[in-house]
Amino acid sequence: MNSSKLATRYAKALFEFAKEKDQIQKVKEDLVLVKSVLKENYELKLVIESPIIFPDKKNDIFAGVFADKLSDTTFGFLSLTIKKKREPALITICDEYVRLYNKYNNIQVAFVTTVQPLSPALADAVKKLLEEETQSTIELQQILDDKIIGGLKIQIEDTLFDASILSSINKLRDEFSHNVYQAAF
Repeated sequence: MNSSKLATRYAKALFEFAKEKDQIQKVKEDLVLVKSVLKENYELKLVIESPIIFPDKKNDIFAGVFADKLSDTTFGFLSLTIKKKREPALITICDEYVRLYNKYNNIQVAFVTTVQPLSPALADAVKKLLEEETQSTIELQQILDDKIIGGLKIQIEDTLFDASILSSINKLRDEFSHNVYQAAF
């Protein structure tokens, strides 16, 4: 089965179960924690995804790592994921759950690319402007990239607003390359 389809199915099932239990927020926080721990600890990720290690041992490892940090709902889901041998898709499932959570709560993630970090006042102003424009709650993620020279780029889902100096230079370069004017000497 396609990994993204599998992740979507598992995330939807977990989301619906969490909604029934009124634990949507807690499960999201748990899955963000699980994802960050797996991303930061490559060896743990290898052990969890290993087909050689028995599921009981993997459950014990999760219990040791996340003791008293995860809700029963999240831990039960992780146990089910291990039992069904779907651990390699766990990070993708976490991402998909967060996407469902954001959609349910009308939250959009805006990726703002700049050369230097935005000041808190400017970040708040950009966030407020985007919230008014999108009629949703904006979660601002700042990305630093010195290749854009200056200005900023904002991406929300499939929409890109590019006000970088690099973009302006490329537009000018393109216009000059198509210029039909020729000086008569």
